[in-house]
Amino acid sequence: MKNYSNVTIFDHPLVNHKIAILRDEKTSMKEFRELIEEITTLMTFECLREGVPTTERVVKTPLETCTQRVVKDNSIVIVPILRAGLGMVNGVHVLFPSARVGHIGLYRNEETLEPCEYYCKLPDGIEDKLVLVVDPMLATGGSACDAITKLKERGCKNIKFMAVIGAPEGVSRVAETHPDVHVFVSTLDRCLNENGYILPGLGDAGDRLFGTK
Repeated sequence: MKNYSNVTIFDHPLVNHKIAILRDEKTSMKEFRELIEEITTLMTFECLREGVPTTERVVKTPLETCTQRVVKDNSIVIVPILRAGLGMVNGVHVLFPSARVGHIGLYRNEETLEPCEYYCKLPDGIEDKLVLVVDPMLATGGSACDAITKLKERGCKNIKFMAVIGAPEGVSRVAETHPDVHVFVSTLDRCLNENGYILPGLGDAGDRLFGTK
Protein backbone atom coordinates (compact mmCIF):
# COMPACT_ATOMS: atom_id res chain seq x y z
CA MET A 1 0.00 0.00 0.00
CA LYS A 2 1.35 3.44 -0.88
CA ASN A 3 1.75 6.18 1.67
CA TYR A 4 -1.14 8.61 2.10
CA SER A 5 -0.86 11.96 3.85
CA ASN A 6 -4.31 11.46 5.37
CA VAL A 7 -3.62 8.01 6.85
CA THR A 8 -2.04 7.23 10.23
CA ILE A 9 -1.13 3.63 11.06
CA PHE A 10 -0.36 3.14 14.75
CA ASP A 11 2.79 1.31 15.80
CA HIS A 12 2.58 1.36 19.57
CA PRO A 13 3.74 -1.60 21.69
CA LEU A 14 0.79 -1.31 24.09
CA VAL A 15 -1.73 -1.29 21.24
CA ASN A 16 0.07 -4.18 19.53
CA HIS A 17 -0.06 -6.19 22.76
CA LYS A 18 -3.81 -5.68 23.05
CA ILE A 19 -4.33 -6.51 19.37
CA ALA A 20 -2.59 -9.87 19.90
CA ILE A 21 -5.09 -10.79 22.61
CA LEU A 22 -7.95 -9.42 20.53
CA ARG A 23 -7.09 -11.72 17.62
CA ASP A 24 -7.01 -14.89 19.73
CA GLU A 25 -10.06 -17.05 19.02
CA LYS A 26 -10.10 -18.07 22.70
CA THR A 27 -10.59 -14.49 23.93
CA SER A 28 -13.98 -14.23 25.65
CA MET A 29 -16.73 -11.85 24.56
CA LYS A 30 -16.28 -9.78 27.74
CA GLU A 31 -12.52 -9.44 27.27
CA PHE A 32 -12.92 -8.77 23.54
CA ARG A 33 -15.34 -5.92 24.25
CA GLU A 34 -13.05 -4.45 26.91
CA LEU A 35 -10.04 -4.61 24.58
CA ILE A 36 -11.91 -2.84 21.79
CA GLU A 37 -12.79 -0.05 24.22
CA GLU A 38 -9.22 0.20 25.58
CA ILE A 39 -7.65 0.32 22.11
CA THR A 40 -10.21 2.94 21.06
CA THR A 41 -9.30 5.14 24.01
CA LEU A 42 -5.59 4.93 23.16
CA MET A 43 -6.32 5.75 19.53
CA THR A 44 -8.65 8.63 20.40
CA PHE A 45 -5.90 10.37 22.34
CA GLU A 46 -3.77 10.55 19.19
CA CYS A 47 -6.64 10.97 16.73
CA LEU A 48 -7.82 14.13 18.46
CA ARG A 49 -4.39 15.71 18.77
CA GLU A 50 -5.36 18.10 15.96
CA GLY A 51 -8.60 19.53 14.63
CA VAL A 52 -10.47 19.64 17.94
CA PRO A 53 -12.40 22.91 18.52
CA THR A 54 -10.97 24.64 21.59
CA THR A 55 -11.49 27.86 23.48
CA GLU A 56 -9.79 29.71 26.32
CA ARG A 57 -11.04 29.52 29.88
CA VAL A 58 -9.88 31.39 32.97
CA VAL A 59 -8.98 28.99 35.79
CA LYS A 60 -8.20 29.92 39.40
CA THR A 61 -5.56 27.64 40.88
CA PRO A 62 -4.68 27.58 44.61
CA LEU A 63 -1.88 30.02 43.79
CA GLU A 64 -3.08 32.32 41.01
CA THR A 65 -5.36 32.78 38.02
CA CYS A 66 -4.36 31.51 34.57
CA THR A 67 -5.80 31.06 31.11
CA GLN A 68 -6.15 27.49 29.86
CA ARG A 69 -7.26 26.05 26.51
CA VAL A 70 -10.16 23.59 26.79
CA VAL A 71 -12.27 21.62 24.32
CA LYS A 72 -15.42 23.51 23.39
CA ASP A 73 -18.63 22.17 24.90
CA ASN A 74 -20.79 20.09 22.58
CA SER A 75 -18.18 20.13 19.81
CA ILE A 76 -17.64 16.38 19.21
CA VAL A 77 -20.01 13.77 17.80
CA ILE A 78 -19.27 10.04 17.69
CA VAL A 79 -20.85 8.17 14.78
CA PRO A 80 -20.49 4.40 15.01
CA ILE A 81 -21.24 2.36 11.90
CA LEU A 82 -23.74 -0.22 13.15
CA ARG A 83 -23.46 -2.62 14.56
CA ALA A 84 -19.81 -3.29 15.37
CA GLY A 85 -19.02 0.42 15.69
CA LEU A 86 -21.04 0.48 18.91
CA GLY A 87 -18.19 -1.38 20.57
CA MET A 88 -15.92 1.66 20.17
CA VAL A 89 -18.26 4.34 21.55
CA ASN A 90 -17.41 3.86 25.23
CA GLY A 91 -13.71 4.01 24.39
CA VAL A 92 -14.20 7.56 23.09
CA HIS A 93 -16.56 8.49 25.93
CA VAL A 94 -13.80 7.74 28.44
CA LEU A 95 -12.08 10.91 27.20
CA PHE A 96 -15.15 12.87 26.07
CA PRO A 97 -18.13 11.69 28.18
CA SER A 98 -20.36 14.53 26.93
CA ALA A 99 -19.87 13.72 23.24
CA ARG A 100 -23.15 13.13 21.43
CA VAL A 101 -23.69 9.96 19.44
CA GLY A 102 -25.24 9.52 16.01
CA HIS A 103 -25.84 6.18 14.31
CA ILE A 104 -25.49 4.97 10.74
CA GLY A 105 -26.71 1.45 10.00
CA LEU A 106 -25.21 -0.32 7.01
CA TYR A 107 -25.10 -3.96 6.02
CA ARG A 108 -22.91 -5.58 3.40
CA ASN A 109 -24.49 -7.23 0.37
CA GLU A 110 -22.90 -10.67 0.39
CA GLU A 111 -22.82 -10.82 -3.42
CA THR A 112 -21.58 -7.35 -4.32
CA LEU A 113 -19.82 -6.62 -0.98
CA GLU A 114 -21.31 -3.10 -1.23
CA PRO A 115 -23.01 -1.35 1.74
CA CYS A 116 -26.78 -0.89 2.03
CA GLU A 117 -28.23 1.65 4.49
CA TYR A 118 -30.99 0.59 6.87
CA TYR A 119 -30.80 3.29 9.58
CA CYS A 120 -29.50 6.84 10.01
CA LYS A 121 -30.07 9.07 13.06
CA LEU A 122 -27.77 12.03 13.66
CA PRO A 123 -27.76 14.84 16.27
CA ASP A 124 -29.02 18.27 15.26
CA GLY A 125 -26.23 20.64 14.31
CA ILE A 126 -23.82 17.84 13.46
CA GLU A 127 -22.57 19.84 10.46
CA ASP A 128 -20.80 22.22 12.86
CA LYS A 129 -19.11 19.51 14.96
CA LEU A 130 -16.00 17.40 14.77
CA VAL A 131 -17.39 14.04 13.68
CA LEU A 132 -15.51 10.89 14.66
CA VAL A 133 -16.71 7.92 12.59
CA VAL A 134 -15.81 4.58 14.19
CA ASP A 135 -15.85 0.96 13.00
CA PRO A 136 -13.54 -1.78 14.33
CA MET A 137 -12.90 -3.30 10.88
CA LEU A 138 -11.96 -1.41 7.71
CA ALA A 139 -12.19 -4.19 5.12
CA THR A 140 -13.32 -3.23 1.61
CA GLY A 141 -13.90 0.36 2.71
CA GLY A 142 -17.39 0.41 1.21
CA SER A 143 -19.28 1.03 4.44
CA ALA A 144 -16.79 3.66 5.61
CA CYS A 145 -16.91 5.56 2.32
CA ASP A 146 -20.70 5.42 2.24
CA ALA A 147 -21.04 6.63 5.85
CA ILE A 148 -18.64 9.51 5.25
CA THR A 149 -20.50 10.48 2.07
CA LYS A 150 -23.80 10.60 3.96
CA LEU A 151 -22.25 12.83 6.62
CA LYS A 152 -20.90 15.19 3.96
CA GLU A 153 -24.39 15.32 2.43
CA ARG A 154 -25.55 16.59 5.85
CA GLY A 155 -22.98 19.37 5.64
CA CYS A 156 -20.24 17.85 7.84
CA LYS A 157 -16.80 19.19 7.01
CA ASN A 158 -14.61 18.13 9.94
CA ILE A 159 -14.61 14.31 9.82
CA LYS A 160 -12.14 11.73 11.10
CA PHE A 161 -12.39 7.96 10.68
CA MET A 162 -11.02 5.44 13.16
CA ALA A 163 -10.71 1.64 12.83
CA VAL A 164 -8.93 -0.96 14.94
CA ILE A 165 -7.97 -3.33 12.10
CA GLY A 166 -7.58 -2.29 8.46
CA ALA A 167 -6.88 -4.04 5.17
CA PRO A 168 -4.75 -2.23 2.56
CA GLU A 169 -7.66 -2.34 0.11
CA GLY A 170 -10.05 -0.57 2.47
CA VAL A 171 -7.55 1.98 3.76
CA SER A 172 -6.59 2.94 0.20
CA ARG A 173 -10.22 3.22 -0.88
CA VAL A 174 -11.19 5.58 1.95
CA ALA A 175 -8.00 7.63 1.63
CA GLU A 176 -8.51 8.15 -2.09
CA THR A 177 -12.29 8.62 -2.04
CA HIS A 178 -12.18 11.10 0.85
CA PRO A 179 -8.74 12.77 0.83
CA ASP A 180 -10.02 15.44 3.24
CA VAL A 181 -10.80 12.82 5.94
CA HIS A 182 -7.95 11.61 8.15
CA VAL A 183 -7.99 7.83 8.58
CA PHE A 184 -6.59 6.29 11.78
CA VAL A 185 -5.94 2.54 11.96
CA SER A 186 -4.23 0.78 14.85
CA THR A 187 -3.03 -2.18 12.78
CA LEU A 188 -2.70 -2.72 9.03
CA ASP A 189 -3.27 -6.38 8.11
CA ARG A 190 -2.12 -8.30 5.03
CA CYS A 191 -5.13 -8.47 2.68
CA LEU A 192 -8.75 -9.47 2.13
CA ASN A 193 -9.80 -13.02 1.30
CA GLU A 194 -12.23 -13.96 -1.47
CA ASN A 195 -15.17 -13.24 0.85
CA GLY A 196 -13.98 -9.76 1.78
CA TYR A 197 -12.73 -10.68 5.27
CA ILE A 198 -9.48 -9.27 6.62
CA LEU A 199 -6.50 -11.63 6.96
CA PRO A 200 -5.20 -12.46 9.49
CA GLY A 201 -7.90 -10.31 11.08
CA LEU A 202 -9.87 -11.33 14.14
CA GLY A 203 -13.04 -12.82 12.70
CA ASP A 204 -16.34 -10.92 12.66
CA ALA A 205 -16.02 -8.07 15.17
CA GLY A 206 -19.78 -7.70 15.58
CA ASP A 207 -20.27 -11.38 16.36
CA ARG A 208 -17.42 -11.38 18.86
CA LEU A 209 -18.65 -8.19 20.53
CA PHE A 210 -22.25 -9.30 20.92
CA GLY A 211 -22.05 -13.09 21.05
CA THR A 212 -23.80 -13.78 17.76
CA LYS A 213 -22.94 -15.76 14.63
